Amino acid sequence: MIYGLRFTYHVLRITTMSSRIIPIIRKEFIHIRRDFRTLIIIFFMPVFMLLMYGYAINMEIQNIDLAVIDHSNSPASRELVAAFQGSRFFTLTDFGGSESGIEKLFQQRQAKAALIIPPDFSRTINGPLPAAVQVLIDAGDSNTAQLIQNYINGVLQTYNAGRGVAAPFEVRTTIRYNPGLKSAYFFVPGLVALILMMISALLTSLTIAREKETGTMEQILVSPIRPIEIIIGKVVPYIFLAFADGILILLVARFWFNVPVIGDLVLILVACLLYVCVALAFGLLISTRARTQQVAMMGALMGTLLPTVMLSGFIFPIASMPKVLQLVTYLIPARYFLPVIRGVMLKGNTIFHLWAQIGALVLMGIVFLAISAKRFKMRLEV
Repeated sequence: MIYGLRFTYHVLRITTMSSRIIPIIRKEFIHIRRDFRTLIIIFFMPVFMLLMYGYAINMEIQNIDLAVIDHSNSPASRELVAAFQGSRFFTLTDFGGSESGIEKLFQQRQAKAALIIPPDFSRTINGPLPAAVQVLIDAGDSNTAQLIQNYINGVLQTYNAGRGVAAPFEVRTTIRYNPGLKSAYFFVPGLVALILMMISALLTSLTIAREKETGTMEQILVSPIRPIEIIIGKVVPYIFLAFADGILILLVARFWFNVPVIGDLVLILVACLLYVCVALAFGLLISTRARTQQVAMMGALMGTLLPTVMLSGFIFPIASMPKVLQLVTYLIPARYFLPVIRGVMLKGNTIFHLWAQIGALVLMGIVFLAISAKRFKMRLEV
């Protein structure tokens, strides 16, 4: 009898809570439909950002200006120059000056590298000793210089292989998961994490701040609605909208940038939904602290954009960071989502490989929601 009364009490309590939450959800949907700025953020900004950053962030370097000084001017040297001309990475310039003029080319940014072929190249290349050519590289940008060096070494290896020159040992390299070494395979899944975090946090960061700024918070204060019910009612609409954004971004990544999806698509969608909930909860936490929509928007952008780009492994490997920053990365939700989406899309990882990251996202979502509810309750009591 007692258990029956308790069960009935909890059922009535849940029913009452639902009857108060549903009007809040309906109100948020009506506001979103009438707010043109919110609709732009939801449907236009994610696709625009993915297309813009998808093409702008690219580690591949093409059309490298390569100055050539051919002192040999022989069939062998012209064959070497032709090998560089056949590469899609280099744009050759026949520099008729001396080696001393290369410095001026680098200073005027007319060349990023220089190939100097000695006069005895034709004679030594057919002799018992290896022939030597000189390569000068502008290393003002160390990362670019390293890539240029790798490209040049690749062309020289192809040239030697065409001449039948055998190396001391043979190295056979097999590239897994990204045979074409396309930057889009690495960056586009990372952009999904960045855009979802930024857009989701931005959406919910404006909700409570908007109520304060427009003066409708007083109406909520006099209503018999508890803080947790207000938070749930305001978050639920944006869960659906942000998840729809996630699906839209994944479709663009798959069919526009041709990023493969090797793993389970359902796992990707579940991970995206979980990540969206974490981002929405974080934005809601910002909204409980901000008094105006402008402050909430700035807080959402600063709290999501820079940390996700710099400290999540999106561009820079976490293992290469100082120990202090490595500890800070554990507070960044994208740190856990990036291995999930990249692992499932490119490697076919399953839940058994990614349970730790998914568990961390669940924990972060619960913590953000709990803090948001507590902060909102504290403001109601002030």
